[in-house]
Amino acid sequence: MRIVNFSHPLTERNLEEIKTLAGSEVIEVINAQRQLNLDKPLEQQIEGWLEELGIAPEEWQTQPTLFNLPALNYGASVLLAMLHGRMGYFPPVLRLRPDTAGMVPRFVVTEILNLQAIRERARGKR
Repeated sequence: MRIVNFSHPLTERNLEEIKTLAGSEVIEVINAQRQLNLDKPLEQQIEGWLEELGIAPEEWQTQPTLFNLPALNYGASVLLAMLHGRMGYFPPVLRLRPDTAGMVPRFVVTEILNLQAIRERARGKR
């Protein structure tokens, strides 16, 4: 499985947490952290991010990929819309939370959200 990370850096411990939750080896991590310029349209910026990844159209549709979304909700919304357009479905995403037990701030992987499954369940409520 490939992870495309648009947010906080993932640690080795995070990767082990993901492996356990997903039941799959992490083959590749693409670090794509970027800053959004809130004075400019988001669509063009995020389109540029996706183009920079160099992922072929076939790969978007066939390669198992997990996403760590940007923390800014507007950016995450635009990114999800674009990913759905490229992939044909909503991708799975990570949910991280702060670990307040330690002295050094860090994040732990809490769950993997299967957005397509969530969408399908919601669709049944129409």
